[in-house]
Amino acid sequence: MQHIVDRLRAAGCVFAEDEAALILAESSDAGMIESMVSRRVAGEPLEYIVGWAEFRGRRYRVEPGSFVPRHRTGLLVDLAIARCASGAVVLDLCCGSGALGAAVADAVPNVRLWSSDLDARSARLNLDPQHVFEGDLFSPLPEALRGWVDVLICNTPYVPTAEIDLLPREARMFERIETLDGGSDGLDVQRRLASEVRQWLAPGGVVLVEVGAVQARASAALFAEHGLAATIEVDDDTETTVVVASN
Repeated sequence: MQHIVDRLRAAGCVFAEDEAALILAESSDAGMIESMVSRRVAGEPLEYIVGWAEFRGRRYRVEPGSFVPRHRTGLLVDLAIARCASGAVVLDLCCGSGALGAAVADAVPNVRLWSSDLDARSARLNLDPQHVFEGDLFSPLPEALRGWVDVLICNTPYVPTAEIDLLPREARMFERIETLDGGSDGLDVQRRLASEVRQWLAPGGVVLVEVGAVQARASAALFAEHGLAATIEVDDDTETTVVVASN
């Protein structure tokens, strides 16, 4: 195992020991192990190599190119859970693997979960495919959902275009650019979300979005402009910021 750890460490993998152990746990075939190590050394996300990502104690299938769920997004999930009653209708837009919505549904009884993404391959492997849609924001959703969503979570791409090159190589080289690039100020997708979201929310419904700390006030203002009451929540430990906007 040590030679694998050394190769991963030399490639800049911070958690080389853990990654080596995981690769060895996934395969006993020497050729497959070598292939997996070589892919990781080349910068490919470990989640694509092993085929899954862990989030909130569960494994989710992650297809190459799909957005890999980040543990810091647990703040968004916790805030959604706190605002979610039994039997609530939950909508996860820009859902990626579907992990965020699934984590809410795991925590709250009888949640009716709907999910959508431009690329729904991974979500369809992890969730009920009949409730997973593929397309841009609200466009693929059934009309019957309009006005009935109690909790809407949306981890939109929010990295400003000029900062994409500053991301870790795992993200900038392998994740689809559409999952990362939020336009010149990082808020292009949130502008479109804010302009449409009220017609999908139930009375008293809430939308939660993750943002960068420097974007938070501008993001909250977007939702306020469209008639929602917006607040900003921060987790200093994970350096995570979420805007919560209520109907």
